[in-house]
Amino acid sequence: MAANMYRVGDYVYFENSSSNPYLIRRIEELNKTANGNVEAKVVCLFRRRDISGNLNTLADSNAREFEEESKQPSLSEQQKHQLKHRELFLSRQFESLPATHIRGKCNVTLLNETDVLAGYLEKEDCFFYSLVFDPVQKTLLADQGEIRVGSKYQAEIPDKLAEGESDNRVQEKLETKVWDPNNQLKDPQIDQFLVVARAVGTFARALDCSSSIRQPSLHMSAAAASRDITLFHAMDTLQKNNYDLAKAMSTLVPQGGPVLCRDEMEEWSASEAMLFEEALEKYGKDFNDIRQDFLPWKSLASVVQFYYMWKTTDRYIQQKRLKAAEADSKLKQVYIPTYTKPNPNQIMVPGSKPGMNGAAGFQKGLSCESCHTAQSPQWYAWGPPNMQCRLCASCWIYWKKYGGLKTPTQLEGAARAGSESGPRGHMTRQEVQGMSPFTRNEGRAKLLAKNRQTFILQTTKLTRIARRVCEDILQPRRAARRPYASINANAVKAECMIRLPKATKTPVKSKVVPRQSLATIVKDLAISAPLKLKASRGPPTPINRNQASQPRGGQSLLGKRGFDSATGVPYPANGRPYTSGMRTTSQSVIKRQKVSQGEAPNPVVFVATKDTRALRKHLTQSEMRRAARKPHLPVRIKLPPPPRSLAMPLLPSSTSEPIVLED
Repeated sequence: MAANMYRVGDYVYFENSSSNPYLIRRIEELNKTANGNVEAKVVCLFRRRDISGNLNTLADSNAREFEEESKQPSLSEQQKHQLKHRELFLSRQFESLPATHIRGKCNVTLLNETDVLAGYLEKEDCFFYSLVFDPVQKTLLADQGEIRVGSKYQAEIPDKLAEGESDNRVQEKLETKVWDPNNQLKDPQIDQFLVVARAVGTFARALDCSSSIRQPSLHMSAAAASRDITLFHAMDTLQKNNYDLAKAMSTLVPQGGPVLCRDEMEEWSASEAMLFEEALEKYGKDFNDIRQDFLPWKSLASVVQFYYMWKTTDRYIQQKRLKAAEADSKLKQVYIPTYTKPNPNQIMVPGSKPGMNGAAGFQKGLSCESCHTAQSPQWYAWGPPNMQCRLCASCWIYWKKYGGLKTPTQLEGAARAGSESGPRGHMTRQEVQGMSPFTRNEGRAKLLAKNRQTFILQTTKLTRIARRVCEDILQPRRAARRPYASINANAVKAECMIRLPKATKTPVKSKVVPRQSLATIVKDLAISAPLKLKASRGPPTPINRNQASQPRGGQSLLGKRGFDSATGVPYPANGRPYTSGMRTTSQSVIKRQKVSQGEAPNPVVFVATKDTRALRKHLTQSEMRRAARKPHLPVRIKLPPPPRSLAMPLLPSSTSEPIVLED
């Protein structure tokens, strides 16, 4: 019963999405709407996942400074990862949420120098904050309400003096005396002097034009003259005149007229007081924001003094009574029953118990993305649908409460706990595919295929040198045949730094390849250029929808006529006539697929004939590779001699006359 009772000031979980983590809010008010529902006015607290990367970097530097100053014990990488989930950022943003979305209580405290960070990991539903996040300005600032506890802020108490030991310190440098209780005046004399000081203050206000406007009546002027500022001035006058009443009287009323002492209540106008009350309602006792947003022409000391003087007025008492009446009409607490509806992200098989492996749409044998377990009473879908990731029951609760996973996922660069920790130069293809986050199932390969972006791998000078110096370790030919296998770059780099001083003495031998001049290449291209025949233009063909059913014999995919359809002579794309054994693209029996004009390829197709395939058989493997590497060079083929034909004897015909068949 007490666990489901929520009061003003409690930190609670709010659920705004079935798949996202809970929101952490602090209840400020509980209001009942016109339709009978309960709404909670809450203060927003943000997680690290809710702020930008630059602000996360700033939060990391602040955390490192805190660890160094408070001398925190060392934490493991997993503890540091989980500790980021416990850090929140306070804000001054308010919002109203339905009270039925509350999913439980939590504890949020201001981080103190005496706190041990590891203690937050040992407690459930425990968070801390040390910075304030401004969602509008996108800034992180230190909390103004920080409790300064520690050696930097605590006073060092000196040892107690022994009996008879004198204090050799100079008291004038340590403190300033403002009143001596052992003076020669008696209490009645001091009271009479204070009455005279009030009377002088009342007379001074009567002479001042601005004061007569603010306090038009004598009672108001006398009340203003009886404030603490007048009494402090009178007692300070006695101290400065060594408690001589005659000298003090003359100081109160100098040659130019009586001294007028005003405090902040008199200096502030009525409009400024209204602005202060409005700012106090919005920001509370945050005097820095009050001065910055509402009263920038006032000093911070003036704002603070006015606040404590304003608390002594009738205006403060009236507002306090109004707030008390409003608080009585508002709800103090609300009872929210435990939320028991099933989560839509639960993975269940139709006709079976919830939580069994092999749910519909999910592959069997998948493990938890956080703790990598394969057994759980209930599984939950997590992440993008095409990734088909899932979490076990305990990791799902951790995700909802703390906004992260217990261990860094593979997508964040972390390896499996069961993988080998030692460095390896090469791994098998199955191991590399097991380490990749996109080869777990078919859905992940689809995600990789969607994001096609052009990228360039630019090598440094040291990398290019390492390829030559450490060729025996790198094995570039073997690495080129197996691009999926990883290379131990650290080992290659270390060996290169060892061999590099020795390698400078023996320069690398480079093979000079003779290259032809530009004029020779242009001349060869001009000789082998194809003959361009002038094509006669025919009448334009109207474009209509019925052309889709017509054959596209001579037309290309983009509506242009091919070279072979312009003339009567069939010519291929390279300008050379077809031989007797070659077929044109229009004669090919291969069924061409229909493609869109945006994705249409270059309409040039080379169809190998029987003669071409027969010539390929006479090429050796080395000649075939050489031709593939240098396709611009002609290929010389040594054809074997044709087999000798055997002379067949001619058989004489039985008759030389034609045979006639008559009907």
